[in-house]
Amino acid sequence: MTDPDYSVLLDEEIWAYMKRSDEFYPPDAVGLTIEDQRAVYNKMCAAFHQTHPDGVQTWDAPYGGVPCRRYEVGATDVTVVYYHGGGFVVGGLDSHDDVCAEICARTGYRVISVDYGLAPEVVFPGCFNDAYGAFEAIAAGHAGAIVLAGDSAGGNLAAAVAHHARGRVTGRITGQVLIYPGLGGDREQGSYVRHANAPQLTVADMEFYQKVRSGGEPPEGDARYAPLHDTDFSGLPPSVMITAECDPLSSDGQAYRDAILAAGGQAFWVEEAGLVHGCLRARVMSRRAAAFFDRVVDAVGKLGAGEWPAT
Repeated sequence: MTDPDYSVLLDEEIWAYMKRSDEFYPPDAVGLTIEDQRAVYNKMCAAFHQTHPDGVQTWDAPYGGVPCRRYEVGATDVTVVYYHGGGFVVGGLDSHDDVCAEICARTGYRVISVDYGLAPEVVFPGCFNDAYGAFEAIAAGHAGAIVLAGDSAGGNLAAAVAHHARGRVTGRITGQVLIYPGLGGDREQGSYVRHANAPQLTVADMEFYQKVRSGGEPPEGDARYAPLHDTDFSGLPPSVMITAECDPLSSDGQAYRDAILAAGGQAFWVEEAGLVHGCLRARVMSRRAAAFFDRVVDAVGKLGAGEWPAT
């Protein structure tokens, strides 16, 4: 199969974004040492970082022993638990700081970003244990509705927490918003094949991150690692999956939606045309990426209010 023509699929604004992104975080970044990968990723995130909207206050404090950052813009009984992307290897409280601040300002909800441990220092199930431990402490410390959210690796963690919380934390999670999540889908079909060599993320990149995250061979049939490997998709909260067309992970959103619907749940998946993995950072350079982020914020807002459909 020949690669898609990205010169046609992606517009000038996205190409300009990718050019700027690549100046900091090159396409071959996985060939760098982990230390150097983190350094260039942090520089890229800093270059795209936006000033917090007026009125947003932040506090850094641990939940369940896991470093977190809390954002508030006023009184609210809704908490968004956010897990950042970065392949389980890079990223942290600063990499998605402005995204969390904007979600807070635009929804009025409290947002708590979770700084789970990164591989290779923390291999699976360590990152999941951090994600779930922080979630439990957040749920215990803040009454009201909870919306789980995350992008890429963080989308994986948000979904894994939703699966694990069934029967343990009841009635609190009113929804989950998964942004181009990696959920462990079938790599022999769909976007994994069609966009295997997409700009910003390739299947080869994903294989590198998987080996680092797992410390070798990934576990089999463990929903904490790959939510799509679960055998039961009932009892999950209303779920919105928002993916990018030119991304090998896009089909995971579709597969996850189909699994939840087949189990009688509520789920919606949309694949946004002409966008790439990591496009949250492009929202100030691209009208398409800005609309993508609008959809994310709208879904978080509606799920926090208990509304369905949420997009």
